[in-house]
Formats: sequence, structure tokens, C-alpha cells
Amino acid sequence: MLLKIIVYTIVVYTIIYYICTMKTILHKANDRGSADYGWLKTNYSFSFSQYYNPDKIHFGMLRVLNDDIVDAGMGFGTHPHDNMEIITIPLKGSLQHKDSMGNLSIIKANEVQVMSAGKGIQHSEFNPSHTEAVELFQIWIFPHTKNVEPRYGQKEFLENNRINQWQLLVSPEKNENNLWIHQNALISRIKMDEKKDITYKLNNSGNGMYLMVIEGSIEMEEHLLEKRDAIGISETEQIKIKSEGTADLLMIEVPMK
Repeated sequence: MLLKIIVYTIVVYTIIYYICTMKTILHKANDRGSADYGWLKTNYSFSFSQYYNPDKIHFGMLRVLNDDIVDAGMGFGTHPHDNMEIITIPLKGSLQHKDSMGNLSIIKANEVQVMSAGKGIQHSEFNPSHTEAVELFQIWIFPHTKNVEPRYGQKEFLENNRINQWQLLVSPEKNENNLWIHQNALISRIKMDEKKDITYKLNNSGNGMYLMVIEGSIEMEEHLLEKRDAIGISETEQIKIKSEGTADLLMIEVPMK
């Protein structure tokens, strides 16, 4: 009996500890920065280009999460990058990539592209379709090592492999199952059926989690999150998520320092 009381007390105090120490920052979809350039419509989760919000510079090592819609036949001309890990995730349509390393490719929905800009690279991105807009996320993560040799990677991730389970897209590990970057960060995606519960556990202690709802709605730690809402979570080892209806989620786990 005494042992049961001790175990119960430990569990209760552990739960209270995580609840009291966990930090969250809510980024509602309609609070993002936005811009309409005619051929490009975009929403900025963090300060970018002409949008500046001193409270939204970055989340740990996550610097950029842009939600772009590029018109048919339009795109970004050749421009430079350096010392940034750049991840592109098309959601609908396709994007043509060309860079100074000689890479020429088309990235489609259910594919992911990574580019380690390192000591310097130039590239362009265009929508090759004559009729269909392309919708995509572009993510920038600060690297842990500067001035590395520029590098390119691209991989397909089957939708069936993320039904009610986390599908790892990007990690620090070099393997054939996912893409990798120069940072102790991980990017995962999941498609949840209606009324499902899922847990996300940190892979690296000291990291934070930035969760974006691509589609649908979820409940997370008493927050109701709907399409394109996001929440940053830190100082906890795991979170629990419940889907209201079906939901498509993107999780970005990054070092906070």
C-alpha cells in the first residue's frame, strides 16, 4: 500500500512539474505577416523581408517558416544564400530548382528538398506549370557549423507512411530513410484520423518543438489549433495531441540555444 502511494505521488508531482515548467507561444494563422506581390502570395511566421515583428524573430534555431503560393510560370530568380539550412516542402503542385552546384530538378508534393548553403550558393526556384499554382513551405534553420561545402538533397516521402504516425523527413543523421542537415534538428509530418491521440517525444534534450497545423484542427495542451495555426513549445520532454477531425501536422524540433 505504501509503495502504491509513493508511486502515485511521484507520478502526480511529475505531471505537475511538466505542466508548470512547460513554456508555450501561440502563433495564430491570422497573426502572421503577409505579403501579396501579385505572382507570390506569402505568410511569414517570423520576421522576413519587409515584415518585422520584434516578438517573432525566430524560435530557437528555427529562423524562417514561409507559407508561399507561387503563380503558374512564375518564381524566384537567381539569388544567393550562405550559412543556412534551407528546407522546401511542396504541399500542392511542383517547383523547379536550379543552383550553382549544377543541380536541376523538380520537387513535387510528397517530396522534400534540403539545401545546405554553407560557404555560399546561388539558386533559382520557378513554378514549371502553365496552369497550376504551387503551394509550399520554406524553412530556414541556423546550422551548427558555418562555411561548410554547399550540399543538395531531395527525397520522396509516401503519404501512407505518415497516417497516425510521425514520419521523419529531416534529421541530423545521414541515412537512406530521411534527409539530413547540419543541425541537431528534426522535421516530421503526420496525418491524423478523426479523434486520434498522438504523443510527440523530444529526440534531443534541450530542444523545443514548433508545431504547425497544415490542415484540420487539433487540441494540444488546452489550445485549439486550426489550419495554419502554430505553437512553440519548450522546457518539456513530450506533448500530447488530439485531433478534432482529420489533421495534417508539421513538427519542427530545434535546439533552443
